[in-house]
Amino acid sequence: MEKPKKLHAALLSSPGMGHLIPVIELGKRLVADHGFQVTVFILPLQASGAEAEIIEFAMTTKLLDVLELPPPELSASGLGEDAALATRLAVMMREARPAFRSALVAMDVRPDVLIVDLFGTEHLCIGDELGIPKYVYNTSNAWFLALAIYSPTLDKEVKGEYVDRTEPLEIPGCKPVRPEDVVDPMLDRSNQQYREYVRQAGEIRMADGILLNVWEDLQAETLAALRKEEFLGRVVNGPVYTVGPLIRPVRRAGLGKELLVWLDKQPSESVMFVSFGSGGTLSAEQLVELAWGLELSQQRFIWVLRRPTVKSLDGSFFDAGKGGDGDEVLSFLPVGFTARTRDRGLVLPSWGPQVEILSHPSVGGFLSHCGWNSTLESMTNGVPMIAWPLYAEQRLNATLLAEEIGVAVRPKALPSKEIVVREEVEELVRTVMVGEEGHATRARVKEVKRSAEMAVARGGSSYESLRKMKEDCQTRGHQIKKSR
Repeated sequence: MEKPKKLHAALLSSPGMGHLIPVIELGKRLVADHGFQVTVFILPLQASGAEAEIIEFAMTTKLLDVLELPPPELSASGLGEDAALATRLAVMMREARPAFRSALVAMDVRPDVLIVDLFGTEHLCIGDELGIPKYVYNTSNAWFLALAIYSPTLDKEVKGEYVDRTEPLEIPGCKPVRPEDVVDPMLDRSNQQYREYVRQAGEIRMADGILLNVWEDLQAETLAALRKEEFLGRVVNGPVYTVGPLIRPVRRAGLGKELLVWLDKQPSESVMFVSFGSGGTLSAEQLVELAWGLELSQQRFIWVLRRPTVKSLDGSFFDAGKGGDGDEVLSFLPVGFTARTRDRGLVLPSWGPQVEILSHPSVGGFLSHCGWNSTLESMTNGVPMIAWPLYAEQRLNATLLAEEIGVAVRPKALPSKEIVVREEVEELVRTVMVGEEGHATRARVKEVKRSAEMAVARGGSSYESLRKMKEDCQTRGHQIKKSR
């Protein structure tokens, strides 16, 4: 009997670790668990050493074909040097569309399905052109998706700036969004990034379905609201599939001998890991206050330290993972800090192997910017968080983690707006590591970890959701062929 034909999926990732990692991991899951053939197309950031490492590792798995698109020519795009991060990503993806289309058409085997991330919605029309099903992969959470796909409605109904409102933004069936928690593109409605954001949200309607990097038990109420006809029927033609948590696998060798030896010497769950993701930075003043807070807490720590920000809190996004001069980075710390904390602290200039650190038994807390990749990595390792949001959708994530899921504590003020002083840093660190509230948060995150493990196991909710997506994709493909 002839074997059934493998479905060939083409996945498109926009630049940056926050998109690239979950797209690659989705591709690996489609191949390993559901019999797909997968080609991942990426638009890399030329300056990103960490991103290059992820791409290289993906290529060595032999599960996927990973193809780099040529860098788009932006000189004629009108993109200013001070353009917001979301604007730059949107323009880069738009300018890459001809190259992506050409690459798809030139493939020996035409793909059976197209999957793009949220910045790639302008590429969905290529799926229509090729006569194949097309999906949007939202690499963040369900609350973020609800806000995004409801934003064209909010754009028509709300007058003035969202951040000037005194009342939360209502989303049918979902937790309301406080004005201070809106995503970066919604901070200024006159900015190009806002127009790009609303456009992307409107284009999701073109998709045959949405994939989400969460699992059913994590956000059951929000997912239920998203799937109601009065909500979903207005914004997308197909279902929502929960496929997470999709995170980087642990590579124990990635720790390095010196770091592994240091971690192995520490007591279980005694180390606070401090990192702001691949792109986050702090002001010089905030960096100093954070250093003093860590020292005053008397807790063990590992700190991935970057140069202070110059213009914005996403200041390292376009050179994430660059090494830099370690002595220069350390010079921004208070005088004598490294000497005074040498017996219990470790500073890693510019970059650290985050997944490997979080998975080590000695790590018991994570002071995090709340990017969704970092959030999933923390929860799946059973590590409670101090939520320290900086940019993008991180304020929304921080509220979700602290107030709904219950796996994080957070400063009283938004770190993106005010300086968190050393005394509060000390209190937050001690709360998570040794306080009563921290014990409850730790117990809760371990429940979440078990739930995540069940979801991705064979027969779990995320496994079954991807299986259903494959079936729906085949059905949709047959429908398209009949109609052409």
